[in-house]
Amino acid sequence: MFNAMNPGSILLIALVVLLLFGGKKIPELMKGLGRGVKEFKDATNKDEKEQEDSEG
Repeated sequence: MFNAMNPGSILLIALVVLLLFGGKKIPELMKGLGRGVKEFKDATNKDEKEQEDSEG
């Protein structure tokens, strides 16, 4: 079956991002992405903990 995330497609996406944002902007974008992922994980963990507390 066709795999959409092969190394060639990842390289193409990276090249497009580099062209759109430039080399100086990429670290800032990755930092923001990392913060977003961390906030999402924290919220998920908080919800799971609240569910466990309410169950017993």
